[in-house]
Amino acid sequence: MALKREDDFEKRREHLRNLSDDELKERFFTLADRITDPLVELAKNSTTPSIERSVLLRMGFSSIEAKGIVERIIDAGLLGKGAGNVVLKVAEKISENYLDAGRKIAEGLHMDLAVEAFRGGSGNGSQD
Repeated sequence: MALKREDDFEKRREHLRNLSDDELKERFFTLADRITDPLVELAKNSTTPSIERSVLLRMGFSSIEAKGIVERIIDAGLLGKGAGNVVLKVAEKISENYLDAGRKIAEGLHMDLAVEAFRGGSGNGSQD
């Protein structure tokens, strides 16, 4: 036997009754923003090794190279800076193209430069 739900629509919509269509639309989007703000913030400030490997794959690295790069970046505590960003900063510091720089990072080279670039070492002071 199914329970019958009491219809309370009129009572629940009372506070919205006098709003115009434009006001209802504005209220809807305000509430939608409030609901999605934490998700947007999470996406801006969080990443995973899988996401970073995916970025590196799109930059042209092989899956094996991407895995190695991400492992080195995790070990250095720089994953939150973005693997692609780390590779680009190192490439800039060593004046090489980013593919060569990334491959060197995967081999464990130049991680001191990566840390310096993001932790405010004696380099250009970039904190990106």
